Amino acid sequence: MVERQSGAQTRESLRRMIASSELAFAMEAHDGLSAAIAERAGFKALWASGLSISSSLGYRDANEASWSQLVDVVERISDTVDIPVLVDGDSGFGNFNNARLVARKLRQHGASGICLEDTAFPKMNSFIGDRHPLADIPEFCGRLKAVKDQVPDAEFVLVARIEALIAGRGEDEALARAQAYAEAGADAILIHSRKSNAEQIFAFTRAWQNRLPVVIVPTKYYRTPVSAYRAAGISTVIWANHNMRAAISAMRQVCDRILREESIAGIEDEVATLDELFDLLNYQELSAAEEKYLPQTATGVR
Repeated sequence: MVERQSGAQTRESLRRMIASSELAFAMEAHDGLSAAIAERAGFKALWASGLSISSSLGYRDANEASWSQLVDVVERISDTVDIPVLVDGDSGFGNFNNARLVARKLRQHGASGICLEDTAFPKMNSFIGDRHPLADIPEFCGRLKAVKDQVPDAEFVLVARIEALIAGRGEDEALARAQAYAEAGADAILIHSRKSNAEQIFAFTRAWQNRLPVVIVPTKYYRTPVSAYRAAGISTVIWANHNMRAAISAMRQVCDRILREESIAGIEDEVATLDELFDLLNYQELSAAEEKYLPQTATGVR
């Protein structure tokens, strides 16, 4: 079996990554298989996306999936890979009590950190509609403090996600919230925007001046060159939903062709082989373990 890092080691590596002056990247994962693919590709950290996990379970990204379902998926992701996992904890699934419970359970099941957004419960995906009520600053600070008290592990990362720009509140509101969240114990700030360019983000980073590391999710302003993020002093870029969207596109094409052609012969060379699947999930370790642990019968058959 491949030797895996301890939970403390992976949590520590996430903190180092976010605090580093070198720009880092985290790739979306929504189950053990997508996590294994991202790790094999070379990513050093994963984003357990609320949107993608909800979608994979057949739910909408509006707190329809429960916190316990999220924890179950994160456990499978964490068990599959050696790299740290930052979990999209939405708004904490309720008040301070729910938030601290979710954080503690995520830590117990292998997560390296949690990101909480300052929206009212239940949340709605940031790119849907215009109704995005924000939590009051003192109340959300209470959620952050409760997580810090409940998970005193210094290597467990708490990211405060600011939705003020999404809600149309503007830069001053975003900065005021960032300062309050820093004082409440956040380790990093995620500033989010739905604009097709990154000007809101760069205006925020210029004013913020890296009082805490800044994390971004450039889903909408994807044409911005990475060099601009480095120049702005951004800590971490999250590619937040692309494994899920790639899977949707690929599965749709395969289903359409098999239905149309009434055969799998035409697509066999265009999909992953079974051997690739077995390799990703380390079937070879199971075969070796069988040789070691299953008794040999007189006929040589186990």
